[in-house]
Amino acid sequence: MRNVFDRHITCAFLYSITRYGYPPDAEHMVTYVHEMADLGFQSIELEGIGEAHLKTVYKHRKEIKQALEDRGVALPVFCTVLPGIASPQGEIAQKSLDLFKTGCELGAYFGGVLDNGPLVPYEFPADMPIHRHYSPDVLRNVRLPQRLSWKVYWDNLLSRMDTACKFAADYGLNYYMHPCVGSLTDTTNGYLLLKEELGWENLKFNFDTSNLYYMHENLSLGLLKLGKDLDYIHISDSYGQRIEHQAAGNGTIDWDLFFGTLKQIGFSGELSIDVGGDESHVADIDGAYLQTARFLEEKIAAYEIY
Repeated sequence: MRNVFDRHITCAFLYSITRYGYPPDAEHMVTYVHEMADLGFQSIELEGIGEAHLKTVYKHRKEIKQALEDRGVALPVFCTVLPGIASPQGEIAQKSLDLFKTGCELGAYFGGVLDNGPLVPYEFPADMPIHRHYSPDVLRNVRLPQRLSWKVYWDNLLSRMDTACKFAADYGLNYYMHPCVGSLTDTTNGYLLLKEELGWENLKFNFDTSNLYYMHENLSLGLLKLGKDLDYIHISDSYGQRIEHQAAGNGTIDWDLFFGTLKQIGFSGELSIDVGGDESHVADIDGAYLQTARFLEEKIAAYEIY
């Protein structure tokens, strides 16, 4: 009998990335929709990764939406991966901001919008491809601009982020920051600082359990800090010694404490399974997603999350 998982359990786009590489060919987005739906998910993520990939998704948006409707699948978040928004180079930042508006249009067409958050203003080589995670090994080989003024940079970044929040708000969307190594929102404290500076209600945080665990965030304390403002979580497990995204139960995260805290804060949002990637060495990706989905259903029932 075919699996059908709770609608609050989302299949993140990392499933397709793990199967097909980064980024997966944007021409085949309809295939990815069907594959995630075939696993039993009623809610999924899709992404637009950089300019060419994002524009190809836009080109095929009608077929993608039709596939979502045909399978009865919701898409609560469309991720736009545009790290250039935080570039210290004005032209690069403006181009990325313009592309972000296209991402918002797609988000409104499909669902919400998630971005990987503003990166530290490193000088990346012009020909360097976009990375899913800017690992310590990658960041070790880049530098800050020699004449960087933090105040000037920060003021410019806040101005661009303010515009991005407005773009998202104009489309009726939340704008999610994703914590990762090298990001200015790598922890809940970084996000809360940005939120306080900007003041936009639609600026939200994607609580990525494995990334935050690697950054030594106290997960339960992080949940309490965000409280009812939290409505989207990337779920994966980790041993906390390196960047990895394992199936729930294949790590050392204390999930009972985690779900007890979710119950405490009255969480009612999405739990998005974000397992895999070439850093995780997951041999059976389908099995890992099914294992985690069943694990989440057990925890949802045990802690009466919804």
